Amino acid sequence: MHRRRRTAFLLTAAIAAAPLLTACGSDAHPGAAAVVGGERITVSQLENRVDEVRAAQRAAVPDEAQYQQAIARTGSLTRDTLHGMVLDRVLEHAARDAGVTVTDREIQQMRSGLEEQAGGAEGLEAAWLQQYGIPPQRLEENLRLQLQAQKLAQRIGTDTSRPEFWQALSKAGKELDVDLNPRYGDWDVQKSSRVDAKTPWVREVTAAAGAPLTL
Repeated sequence: MHRRRRTAFLLTAAIAAAPLLTACGSDAHPGAAAVVGGERITVSQLENRVDEVRAAQRAAVPDEAQYQQAIARTGSLTRDTLHGMVLDRVLEHAARDAGVTVTDREIQQMRSGLEEQAGGAEGLEAAWLQQYGIPPQRLEENLRLQLQAQKLAQRIGTDTSRPEFWQALSKAGKELDVDLNPRYGDWDVQKSSRVDAKTPWVREVTAAAGAPLTL
């Protein structure tokens, strides 16, 4: 994924159909999908986030055929969601180190502007779900992170498409010592991105169409 495309909305999951990964072997951190700054993102937390998206997709497209199409378009949702959860923490760490804060008023102002563009609150929620895999209950949380990214870039005298911004995230990732469970891939500190693990005992299993995502 190109940096310029990622930074259009930095902390949203890229939705693309892809096989699931399952791993055979012991985890360095049992029950953890990732460890960031010594704090665990548990498999249960990850699965709950994925379930939120699936429930929102089902509510948005009650037609079974359309729902199956949404499932097919988001086959890599589990890994993309974990990528977003880790990157959220990396950004928050970088923003905190830079003294960046975001107020509730700024979030509401951003939301109001986006709702106007989208034709209302429902239109904005539908767009965020369809384009970025963000369910309605996570919308303001995501907007806070978008504002953190913008303000962090301004604080260091750049914008989110420039190398200097990504270097700040890389520094934060190193400080947090991001460690992914190999079944979900590896964390590329330089790119601040999840990448597929090149591990011989990781095998790919394609999910059946419409089946729940389980790892």
